[in-house]
Amino acid sequence: MTGPSFFWCGETVSFRPGETIAAALTAARILHLGTDANGQPARYFCGIGACQACAVLVDGTIREACLTPARSGSEVRPVTPASAGGNDAR
Repeated sequence: MTGPSFFWCGETVSFRPGETIAAALTAARILHLGTDANGQPARYFCGIGACQACAVLVDGTIREACLTPARSGSEVRPVTPASAGGNDAR
């Protein structure tokens, strides 16, 4: 498929201009975004950034997938305990 895309764990995910990372992942049927610090599944939940359940690493920085616009070529991955050291989801 042509058009803008980013990478989720090495897999190409296409998106429409203006879509958030969460919307693009959902459209690609990627619903599990990793595991949070409490061992609960990380996922797209509130859609407004309040719950931070959709925190992901975007090019090495923790971001909320529901608020972060998708950008072509970005590397998006689940947050891991090692990657979460001291960062917040801003």
